[in-house]
Amino acid sequence: MFERFTRSARAVVTGAVEHAERAGADSVDDGHLLLALLDRRGSRASFALAALGADRRREEIAEALADARRRGGLTQADTEALAGLGIDVEEIVARVEETHGAGALASVGEGRGRKGIGSRFGHRGFTRDAKDTLVRALRIATANRARAIGDEHILLALTTRPGIVAEVLGDRGVTREALDRVLT
Repeated sequence: MFERFTRSARAVVTGAVEHAERAGADSVDDGHLLLALLDRRGSRASFALAALGADRRREEIAEALADARRRGGLTQADTEALAGLGIDVEEIVARVEETHGAGALASVGEGRGRKGIGSRFGHRGFTRDAKDTLVRALRIATANRARAIGDEHILLALTTRPGIVAEVLGDRGVTREALDRVLT
Protein backbone atom coordinates (compact mmCIF):
# COMPACT_ATOMS: atom_id res chain seq x y z
CA MET A 1 0.00 0.00 0.00
CA PHE A 2 2.91 2.38 0.74
CA GLU A 3 3.69 2.64 -2.98
CA ARG A 4 0.29 4.33 -3.47
CA PHE A 5 1.24 7.15 -1.07
CA THR A 6 2.27 10.56 -2.38
CA ARG A 7 5.62 11.96 -1.32
CA SER A 8 3.81 14.09 1.29
CA ALA A 9 1.92 11.12 2.72
CA ARG A 10 5.15 9.11 2.91
CA ALA A 11 6.77 12.00 4.77
CA VAL A 12 3.90 11.92 7.27
CA VAL A 13 4.38 8.20 7.89
CA THR A 14 8.15 8.49 8.32
CA GLY A 15 7.67 11.61 10.45
CA ALA A 16 5.26 9.67 12.68
CA VAL A 17 7.92 6.99 13.16
CA GLU A 18 10.40 9.71 14.16
CA HIS A 19 7.92 11.16 16.66
CA ALA A 20 7.41 7.70 18.18
CA GLU A 21 11.18 7.19 18.43
CA ARG A 22 11.72 10.58 20.11
CA ALA A 23 8.93 9.80 22.58
CA GLY A 24 10.41 6.36 23.31
CA ALA A 25 7.15 4.70 22.26
CA ASP A 26 7.16 1.03 21.30
CA SER A 27 4.90 1.70 18.34
CA VAL A 28 3.50 4.45 16.14
CA ASP A 29 -0.03 5.59 17.00
CA ASP A 30 -2.57 8.05 15.61
CA GLY A 31 -1.15 10.83 17.76
CA HIS A 32 2.24 10.45 16.10
CA LEU A 33 0.55 10.63 12.68
CA LEU A 34 -1.16 13.87 13.72
CA LEU A 35 2.06 15.43 15.03
CA ALA A 36 3.79 14.52 11.76
CA LEU A 37 0.93 16.14 9.81
CA LEU A 38 1.36 19.31 11.88
CA ASP A 39 5.08 19.33 10.96
CA ARG A 40 4.35 19.43 7.21
CA ARG A 41 4.49 22.57 5.10
CA GLY A 42 3.35 23.10 1.53
CA SER A 43 0.95 20.17 1.33
CA ARG A 44 -2.82 19.85 1.05
CA ALA A 45 -3.13 18.76 4.69
CA SER A 46 -0.92 21.59 5.92
CA PHE A 47 -3.06 24.04 3.93
CA ALA A 48 -6.24 22.64 5.51
CA LEU A 49 -4.78 22.69 9.02
CA ALA A 50 -3.61 26.29 8.51
CA ALA A 51 -7.01 27.33 7.14
CA LEU A 52 -8.66 25.93 10.26
CA GLY A 53 -6.07 27.46 12.63
CA ALA A 54 -4.69 24.15 13.91
CA ASP A 55 -1.15 24.91 12.75
CA ARG A 56 -0.99 27.77 15.29
CA ARG A 57 -2.17 25.45 18.06
CA ARG A 58 0.45 22.73 17.61
CA GLU A 59 1.79 22.91 21.16
CA GLU A 60 -1.72 22.87 22.60
CA ILE A 61 -2.52 19.79 20.47
CA ALA A 62 0.70 18.06 21.52
CA GLU A 63 -0.14 18.74 25.19
CA ALA A 64 -3.66 17.35 24.77
CA LEU A 65 -2.24 14.17 23.21
CA ALA A 66 0.31 13.84 26.02
CA ASP A 67 -2.43 14.31 28.64
CA ALA A 68 -4.50 11.58 27.03
CA ARG A 69 -1.47 9.22 26.99
CA ARG A 70 -0.90 10.03 30.66
CA ARG A 71 -4.52 8.98 31.34
CA GLY A 72 -3.85 5.62 29.70
CA GLY A 73 -5.48 6.60 26.43
CA LEU A 74 -8.80 7.79 27.83
CA THR A 75 -10.45 10.58 25.89
CA GLN A 76 -11.74 13.65 27.70
CA ALA A 77 -15.26 12.36 26.99
CA ASP A 78 -14.34 9.05 28.71
CA THR A 79 -12.95 10.97 31.67
CA GLU A 80 -16.12 13.06 31.97
CA ALA A 81 -18.34 9.98 31.69
CA LEU A 82 -16.39 8.28 34.49
CA ALA A 83 -16.64 11.46 36.57
CA GLY A 84 -20.40 11.20 36.17
CA LEU A 85 -20.14 7.79 37.83
CA GLY A 86 -18.09 9.24 40.67
CA ILE A 87 -14.71 8.07 39.34
CA ASP A 88 -11.99 10.72 39.42
CA VAL A 89 -9.54 9.70 36.69
CA GLU A 90 -7.02 12.38 37.65
CA GLU A 91 -6.97 11.06 41.22
CA ILE A 92 -6.40 7.50 39.96
CA VAL A 93 -3.62 8.64 37.61
CA ALA A 94 -1.98 10.59 40.45
CA ARG A 95 -2.05 7.53 42.74
CA VAL A 96 -0.67 5.23 40.04
CA GLU A 97 2.11 7.71 39.27
CA GLU A 98 2.86 8.12 42.98
CA THR A 99 3.43 4.37 43.23
CA HIS A 100 4.89 3.55 39.81
CA GLY A 101 6.35 6.83 38.58
CA ALA A 102 5.34 9.62 36.23
CA GLY A 103 3.80 8.43 32.99
CA ALA A 104 3.17 4.92 34.31
CA LEU A 105 -0.09 4.65 32.36
CA ALA A 106 1.27 6.19 29.17
CA SER A 107 1.96 2.90 27.41
CA VAL A 108 -1.40 1.38 28.34
CA GLY A 109 -3.23 3.09 25.50
CA GLU A 110 -0.70 2.26 22.81
CA GLY A 111 -0.70 -1.41 22.01
CA ARG A 112 -1.42 -2.45 25.59
CA GLY A 113 2.29 -2.83 26.33
CA ARG A 114 3.07 -4.98 23.28
CA LYS A 115 5.41 -3.81 20.60
CA GLY A 116 3.89 -3.24 17.19
CA ILE A 117 4.47 -5.58 14.28
CA GLY A 118 7.93 -5.01 12.86
CA SER A 119 9.47 -3.78 16.12
CA ARG A 120 11.29 -7.07 16.67
CA PHE A 121 13.33 -6.24 13.55
CA GLY A 122 14.45 -2.86 14.85
CA HIS A 123 11.58 -0.90 13.29
CA ARG A 124 8.72 0.82 15.05
CA GLY A 125 5.52 -1.03 14.33
CA PHE A 126 2.14 0.64 14.02
CA THR A 127 -0.67 0.19 16.50
CA ARG A 128 -3.86 -1.41 15.27
CA ASP A 129 -5.52 2.03 15.37
CA ALA A 130 -2.77 3.64 13.26
CA LYS A 131 -3.01 0.83 10.71
CA ASP A 132 -6.77 1.31 10.62
CA THR A 133 -6.25 5.03 9.98
CA LEU A 134 -3.99 4.28 7.01
CA VAL A 135 -6.56 1.83 5.63
CA ARG A 136 -9.26 4.49 6.09
CA ALA A 137 -7.03 6.94 4.21
CA LEU A 138 -6.89 4.46 1.33
CA ARG A 139 -10.68 4.10 1.36
CA ILE A 140 -11.19 7.87 1.43
CA ALA A 141 -8.76 8.33 -1.48
CA THR A 142 -10.52 5.57 -3.43
CA ALA A 143 -13.96 7.06 -2.71
CA ASN A 144 -12.70 10.44 -3.96
CA ARG A 145 -11.27 8.73 -7.07
CA ALA A 146 -7.79 9.94 -6.19
CA ARG A 147 -4.90 8.27 -7.98
CA ALA A 148 -2.78 8.22 -4.85
CA ILE A 149 -3.15 8.52 -1.09
CA GLY A 150 -2.22 12.03 -0.01
CA ASP A 151 -1.54 13.49 3.40
CA GLU A 152 -5.00 15.09 3.24
CA HIS A 153 -6.50 11.59 3.14
CA ILE A 154 -4.58 10.66 6.30
CA LEU A 155 -5.88 13.82 7.99
CA LEU A 156 -9.45 13.07 6.90
CA ALA A 157 -9.08 9.50 8.21
CA LEU A 158 -7.92 10.78 11.61
CA THR A 159 -11.10 12.82 11.95
CA THR A 160 -13.33 9.82 11.23
CA ARG A 161 -11.82 7.41 13.76
CA PRO A 162 -13.43 7.74 17.18
CA GLY A 163 -10.83 8.39 19.85
CA ILE A 164 -8.30 10.80 21.23
CA VAL A 165 -7.04 12.30 17.99
CA ALA A 166 -10.51 12.96 16.56
CA GLU A 167 -11.54 14.49 19.89
CA VAL A 168 -8.45 16.72 20.07
CA LEU A 169 -8.95 17.87 16.48
CA GLY A 170 -12.70 18.31 16.87
CA ASP A 171 -12.24 20.43 19.98
CA ARG A 172 -10.18 22.77 17.82
CA GLY A 173 -12.64 22.92 14.91
CA VAL A 174 -10.90 20.36 12.70
CA THR A 175 -13.71 17.99 11.78
CA ARG A 176 -14.41 15.93 8.69
CA GLU A 177 -17.05 18.43 7.63
CA ALA A 178 -14.74 21.42 8.08
CA LEU A 179 -11.97 19.66 6.18
CA ASP A 180 -14.33 18.77 3.33
CA ARG A 181 -15.24 22.48 3.03
CA VAL A 182 -11.61 23.59 3.04
CA LEU A 183 -10.29 20.89 0.71
CA THR A 184 -12.97 21.22 -1.97
